[in-house]
Amino acid sequence: MNINKISVLFYTDKAKLNKQNKTPIKCRLTFLGKRKTFSTGLFINLGHWHSKQQKAKPPNPDNNYINTQLSLISQKINEAFLFLQVSNNIFDVEDIYFKYKGENIKTHKTLLEVFKLHNDQMNKLIGIEYANSTYRKFLEARKHTSNFINFQFGKSDILLESIKSNFLQDFDFYLKSELGHKQITINKSIQRVRKIIKLALAEGYLQKDPFILFKPKRVSNVIVFLNSEELYALENYQFAQKRLSFIQDLFVFSCYTGLPYKELMNLKHNNIIKGFDDNLWIRMKREKTNKNLSIPLLPKARGIMKKYKNENYIFPKISNQKYNSYLKEIGIIIGIEKKFTTHTARKTFASTVLLYNDVPMEIVSELLGHSNMKITQDSYGKVVQKKISNQIKELKKKLKD
Repeated sequence: MNINKISVLFYTDKAKLNKQNKTPIKCRLTFLGKRKTFSTGLFINLGHWHSKQQKAKPPNPDNNYINTQLSLISQKINEAFLFLQVSNNIFDVEDIYFKYKGENIKTHKTLLEVFKLHNDQMNKLIGIEYANSTYRKFLEARKHTSNFINFQFGKSDILLESIKSNFLQDFDFYLKSELGHKQITINKSIQRVRKIIKLALAEGYLQKDPFILFKPKRVSNVIVFLNSEELYALENYQFAQKRLSFIQDLFVFSCYTGLPYKELMNLKHNNIIKGFDDNLWIRMKREKTNKNLSIPLLPKARGIMKKYKNENYIFPKISNQKYNSYLKEIGIIIGIEKKFTTHTARKTFASTVLLYNDVPMEIVSELLGHSNMKITQDSYGKVVQKKISNQIKELKKKLKD
């Protein structure tokens, strides 16, 4: 859909004739796949309208007047469209019509309308400010919101000003009871709805935040990672099967670089560069946050990388599903009773490799490619506390001795 183009079409309503046997001329605006139809207030003899030329023929005083008025209407519509474009506000076909009529464009918006406007805008910024995966999550959030509105209110949409403070509480219950979502997933959906409300407030579609007092339910965040003994056991285990040996290499490489699955699969030889310190670094962009990653290649990761001589990508491709399936197999063989997933390696990098070796939290955040420091603190604050606790225990022993 072209965000820079609007369609203006005039047509006659043949089913309606007035006493003079004239038919009304209507106008149809189309923008971003949505239509707005309205009456122009003009009437014409049915045989005088030529739809292809969008004109009244033959030339006579009545037809000339009609053509002049239609030209003025078209001009005013395009002026309204241009004004909304340069104003940098998000808008839809209804807003174009209201602006053409000289009415307030910032009233009576619905939640799903603003959701769509947000998502359409986000779609235009994929690869610039957002990853495609983030866009898909907002599409999914809109779908869940739409289904909830239908379930809760028996409506296809809801006006922004009619949203009550208990909307998110009921949405939480719906996602849990009807869809079986876990609280952490529910909180993400709620977070996306709140972003739409913030956008509505910023654009002037809503005067007051209905969710200002809402607090999402807390989720106990347990970080699962391999400790130094478990990581050593994994590194030094000799697998007979090549497929498991390959998965072992991928996992250990992530344990020493923190690369998520997608970046691990997309890692190319040209992403490995010599840095200012004469050491090798991984330089690439993280798809999820669109943030640049700059990770020094530790000796363990370097050793693994040398084993693979692929032409373009460093590692052969494997699906995330197969990768996780083989990781479970590896965990059982080694005897580590922890949940082995692609993300466990990333958490091991942050915890065992970095934080447990006194690397500051802000550097950990930078190496992980988190969008902000708070994400790192919320996720790994307990890991730091545990390390401090262990060190205090050792200190107590020394002082006692």
